[in-house]
Amino acid sequence: MSHENPLKAAVDKLTEPFRENGPAEGVPGAPSSGPVTVEEPTEPHGPLPPKPDQTGPETVSPTGQPTGADQARVAQSGAYLTTAQGTRLYDTDHSLKAGPRGPVLLQDHHLREKIMHFDHERIPERVVHARGAGAHGVFQSYGTAAGVTKAAFLAADAETPVFVRFSTVLGSRGSADTVRDTRGFATKFYTEEGVFDLVGNNIPVFFIQDAIKFPDVIHAGKPHPDREIPQAQSAHDTFWDFVSLHTEAQHHAMWNMSDRGIPRSYRTMEGFGVHTFRLVNAEGATTLVKFHWKPKLGVHSQVWEEAQITGGVDPDFHRRDLADAIEAGAYPQWELGIQTFPDTPEQTFEGIDLLDPTKIVPEELAPVRPIGLLTLNRNPSNFFAETEQVAFHVGHLVPGIDVTDDPLLAGRLFSYLDTQITRLAGPNFNQIPINRPHAPVNDMLRDGFHQQAVHTGVAPYKPNSLDGGCPFFAGADTGAFVEVPVELPAARKVREAPASFADHFSQARLFWLSMTPVEREHIVAAYTFELGKCYEQAVKERQLLALANIDPELCAQVAAGLGLPAPEATQPLADVRPSPALSQVGGEWPADGRIVGIVTDGTADADDVRALRRAVLDAGMVPLVVAPAGGKLGDGADAITVQRTFATARSIEFDALVLAGTPAPGADAQGARDAKAGEPGQGGAAVDPRLAMLVSEAFRHAKAIGGWAGAETVLAAASVPTGAPGVILADSGEAVLSGLTPLLAKHRVWDRFPAAL
Repeated sequence: MSHENPLKAAVDKLTEPFRENGPAEGVPGAPSSGPVTVEEPTEPHGPLPPKPDQTGPETVSPTGQPTGADQARVAQSGAYLTTAQGTRLYDTDHSLKAGPRGPVLLQDHHLREKIMHFDHERIPERVVHARGAGAHGVFQSYGTAAGVTKAAFLAADAETPVFVRFSTVLGSRGSADTVRDTRGFATKFYTEEGVFDLVGNNIPVFFIQDAIKFPDVIHAGKPHPDREIPQAQSAHDTFWDFVSLHTEAQHHAMWNMSDRGIPRSYRTMEGFGVHTFRLVNAEGATTLVKFHWKPKLGVHSQVWEEAQITGGVDPDFHRRDLADAIEAGAYPQWELGIQTFPDTPEQTFEGIDLLDPTKIVPEELAPVRPIGLLTLNRNPSNFFAETEQVAFHVGHLVPGIDVTDDPLLAGRLFSYLDTQITRLAGPNFNQIPINRPHAPVNDMLRDGFHQQAVHTGVAPYKPNSLDGGCPFFAGADTGAFVEVPVELPAARKVREAPASFADHFSQARLFWLSMTPVEREHIVAAYTFELGKCYEQAVKERQLLALANIDPELCAQVAAGLGLPAPEATQPLADVRPSPALSQVGGEWPADGRIVGIVTDGTADADDVRALRRAVLDAGMVPLVVAPAGGKLGDGADAITVQRTFATARSIEFDALVLAGTPAPGADAQGARDAKAGEPGQGGAAVDPRLAMLVSEAFRHAKAIGGWAGAETVLAAASVPTGAPGVILADSGEAVLSGLTPLLAKHRVWDRFPAAL
């Protein structure tokens, strides 16, 4: 089967509404699936259907049986407002009172029910990974893993529905998307053999080697308990106090300080299973494995200033980007790949301990072999019911996939079940629709909070005869999950770690040496910023000691930024070979779904602007028209709809900007109304200061910029040299786009600002 990105259908879906209905339609983000009128509708009708990009969980019973029910049958129904028991209501705006000005009556059952439910709408947020976004999709297996695992969903041409949740780790549900943090990448496979959850991160290593330290690292990273600040960030004393003392965290900290800590989007983010797992094939042979998700669009990040601006301008940036891409038909895709290793008693590979979750195996030593394609193609229809209530667990396994003795993994096997009982109010969280398996369930588990299955029979125990012996045991030949019978060495019961776990710096050095010069500059800046936010000098000095054991140049640069002397290393520097696969810079990737801002006021050639917009769509990207004010530019069917104005646009949303001439300043370019308009650019009144800011930000964030028909005036106002790398001037919009597209394939114009390191 083909492994190529099926972009053509997605582009056709994206382009068709523009071509048939004009430019206003087809741009993602419309909140309703139906037309909206100025007047409040009064003609009774049932609930509107979901938008075409939305869907709910598959309609299966609490015990995993397909019901065949339309998804609309499990949602709200009917044209009239009712109580929770279905009684129709004539009013929900007024409490029942003794006269219009009298006291509210205790008998108001509708008030009591409405307020009671509102008071209990929220459930405890996740302790970690509280801030998340999710989507439905499908996983298509290539069959290339069939030789190492008997898992049915990895057989040739198998298709499995999935639900994926992306998240940050430290922040609360109300925090921003673009903070510097590790990201969760959790995938629920609804396989025919039961649910398999691959619960990973966008960083392949973790801060700790043993789960008993998990409360420590999270307590250190969370806001300080006395002031409950700072929110959703690691730039504070308690985090760096822990990391500098607990040096096994240095490798993960290095990844976090790199561009990996601030992804451009979930669509351009890798995922990793972190741990080493064990695969079992049909003959019973075992193989050790690490799982990798590789985005088809490449791995890309924001720059630090861009991430900071985004947190204020659009704290929902990542979840909006994911939902809009799916709605537009630019479906995000990742290949699932595996690194495989012989299952030897030592469980090591090339001297690397495979049970140490703070270590990677470089891809140059063990290539990642693609085994399937994940496509996210449907947005949830209800965030709470699906994204918030989805419950993952690393112990949700299927035949052919087993765990290893990684001590961090062992603790996770306990923790995930334990936390669901608190969050989801009991042991029956698996019966919530988003969590229901798509395979038959006969578990003999009974009762408990929120039991939704109506069980029959009288003998929920084994052995029994009163229920005819049902349920029966399965054998390996009938799909039973059988743990691998691993030989355990004779050992003392101790609280210790193997000697190989004591190496805390070699792989952090490996990562640093694998970065390109521009990526090293970003790492230096990240360490300098984060440590600069710490109050205690001792914490800064101690972390510099750790950096000295990673690389002296890194340590010296950070120390200079902090105004501190650079210490000497306390142990020999590790002799490691760089891994080019760890760098995000240097390759070329598809530009699918990239956002191109077209800046115009309608005075430039409208046909040229329309042609540019069509060319952007045909290239699989999304055009957003930016103008001094909203509405439409021009008249009639060919009028150009404006998606952003100078007041609402900010550079962080766009991957590239194209300037159609020199748009006139907006009527609202007043400092009292919009502070961004308070200072005119070098072009004076000829260029709106907010447009000059938009272009200036895009330029210093190394984004491609183009223009025609006198765009040089805007560039001058923004202090952008026309001859700078990544600045394309031509005689038409389409000609500009042809010059910008190769730059977008590389994500950023990194050579615009040469690196010092």
